[in-house]
Amino acid sequence: MKVSTLSVIAVALMGLSQAASAETKIGFVNSDRVMREAGPAVRAQQRLEKEFEKRDQEMQRMAKDLQAMQEDLERNGVTMAESDRRNKERAFNDLNRDFQRKQREFREDLNQRRNEELASVLDKANRTVKQIAEAEKYDIILQEAVYASPRIDITDKVVKALSEAK
Repeated sequence: MKVSTLSVIAVALMGLSQAASAETKIGFVNSDRVMREAGPAVRAQQRLEKEFEKRDQEMQRMAKDLQAMQEDLERNGVTMAESDRRNKERAFNDLNRDFQRKQREFREDLNQRRNEELASVLDKANRTVKQIAEAEKYDIILQEAVYASPRIDITDKVVKALSEAK
């Protein structure tokens, strides 16, 4: 019984040493860089900026109006008639409430659209990584690591392939 157990262990150890001696090809992709530099990511960012540009300008205009109203109230509030001051404060509070609501909606809409665009880019990036891995016979490609040697970093290949693809 001891002899058969030892022979099983010996065979297992020989198999492990053979597997360890086989060349394992490992790659690394910096996802953050891909999401910043790849053509589809840049185009997605430009689409978002264009799509939300008018709303952003409106939000900036409202913020300036609020600032001007607040400065007017601080400067002239003491010398105004009580009813005028109350009316201006009410108008300020109404505009501020409207601004807060629009700002919240703007952020929610922007975040939702950004997530949609990034999901599309991430899907394309993952397909590209898989194509590179299969073409160049990688055993594993890592996307998150504390440290990765530049020798195994294939981020440039992925960015280039994504940027060249339509």
